[in-house]
Amino acid sequence: MRRRMVCVLLAAAMAAGEAGEITVRNTDELRAALRTAGAGAVLQLAPGRYAGGLHVSNLAGRADAPIIICASDPGAPPVFEPPGGTALQLSDCAYLVVRDLRIRGFSENGLNADDGGSFDTPAQHITFENLLIENIGPSGNHDALKLSGVDHFTVRRCTFGGWGGSAIDMVGCHHGVIEDCSFMGRSGFSQSSAVQMKGGTSDMLVRRCFFHDVGERAINLGGSTGLAYFRPAAGDYEATRIEVAGNRFVGGVTPIAWVTAAGGRFHHNTIVFPERWILRILQETRNPRFQPCHDGVFEHNLIVYDRRVETFVNVGPGTKPESFVFRGNAWYATEGARRPTLPTAEDDGVYQVDPRLEEARSSRSRVTSRDARLVGKGADGYMAP
Repeated sequence: MRRRMVCVLLAAAMAAGEAGEITVRNTDELRAALRTAGAGAVLQLAPGRYAGGLHVSNLAGRADAPIIICASDPGAPPVFEPPGGTALQLSDCAYLVVRDLRIRGFSENGLNADDGGSFDTPAQHITFENLLIENIGPSGNHDALKLSGVDHFTVRRCTFGGWGGSAIDMVGCHHGVIEDCSFMGRSGFSQSSAVQMKGGTSDMLVRRCFFHDVGERAINLGGSTGLAYFRPAAGDYEATRIEVAGNRFVGGVTPIAWVTAAGGRFHHNTIVFPERWILRILQETRNPRFQPCHDGVFEHNLIVYDRRVETFVNVGPGTKPESFVFRGNAWYATEGARRPTLPTAEDDGVYQVDPRLEEARSSRSRVTSRDARLVGKGADGYMAP
């Protein structure tokens, strides 16, 4: 009865033209507001604890009047915690902004956005901004932010800490930007990847992010997806037209894995003390419709490594490592002077010039060396278009 009354009151407010800004103070009020929100609505969540298990479909703002779900006070953001396997699932939504929320402790996913199973009508124009999503899983295929069939989206200034599968998992997503985010691995979480782009994902940019001890693969450029889940229908690649630039990677098994991918450019990144490999080239499906992983570009990166890196590039069977390009990278071994062994010859590589990284293991690390050979290398050299 109480929930019904809340819905009636909110609907009346909208009919009266008062729906521009709506303050919600608890889970029931939020659930009701999500059911009735229209273009231009701003749902301001008061500080406090909110339960998960919320699912809403077909929220549709407009380009000039998005629907906004946000904290009423960004300095005291609302906190989503169980019960519920996932905090909030957004299906088939458009022109939506979600910002200034805290999501933690869910066993399935933190936040989920998808196309509702209608592959021909993707969710679109969604912005995720200034979110903290943490302690998801802790093991298995459980993601902090799960995106399936989402186009034209942005993930900006978000922090991810501890997850099971991926911090951001994308299946069949297109025209997206992930920027200025932090990915922090935590003990006790399986963390197979930080950012995974697979299932036909294309036209993605990952830039100016910080990855710290994020597990097996910081960037999984591609993957292994069942044919029924590709958006659009499966072609001959898992991911294509992916750009990863201006990021800082500290620790983790490897910063980048190309997996059944077509192309992709990894450039102007700073890599500090990876645990095993600098990059991987893999083919994790044997379906003959897929081309061998091919034509990746690895250039203008700054790599600082120690003796833990014995094999620089892990090459799996069924791939085309000879099609990869290595160009203009700066390599510095802190133990010995071992140069990288790569699948193809590198053009204009720089070797054993100490970058003198200040705060090497932090997001604020920067090159203090004045050696001209390091100009334009690594994250310090990234110039956004």
